[in-house]
Amino acid sequence: MARELTTTSFAILSLLAVRPWTTYELKEQMKRAMQPVWPRAESVLYEEPKKLVEHGLARSRTEYTGRRRSTVYEITEEGRASLRQWLDEPGAGPVLEFEALLKVAFADHGDLEQLRTTLRRIRDDAERRVAITEARMAEYEEGGPYPERLPVIALPAKLLREQNALLLRWAEWALDEVEHWDGVTPQTGARVPPDAFSG
Repeated sequence: MARELTTTSFAILSLLAVRPWTTYELKEQMKRAMQPVWPRAESVLYEEPKKLVEHGLARSRTEYTGRRRSTVYEITEEGRASLRQWLDEPGAGPVLEFEALLKVAFADHGDLEQLRTTLRRIRDDAERRVAITEARMAEYEEGGPYPERLPVIALPAKLLREQNALLLRWAEWALDEVEHWDGVTPQTGARVPPDAFSG
């Protein structure tokens, strides 16, 4: 019995609709193109193409580079039809999974240095994300690896650029706010930032 298809299955199928890929290339392309919006464990990415083959949505062949063996996956006509059908259905909205923000939300059970450390890590990660996004944007301004796909690539790219910039602005704002705190509760010197709830 074939395993059930998931959003990750269709993410892989979408990549196969662009061109055939080896398993390694699929993994790398998932990191490059989809990690910001659909992060998945590497082990899952190696299993999904096999699942697509089970369903007849992709086919595989073995190629050799010298003695190195690679499995190449490509989409079938049935896979293209299934992908079009999947695209007919509206997708679910965003879900935020952000452990560091959870730690910020409950920082009053710890101490001020823990909170500042967490905010600094968020800021540093946001700076890294902004740098990666800006490098990718520069690449796309030159056409990128798939210039024929730029119109649709531009839509999520703009959201990711703005999301990363927002995260960086927020982290810098939060760090600036807690710089004036002596503790993490009103009793120990925390204060409500004047513009936090009023916008």
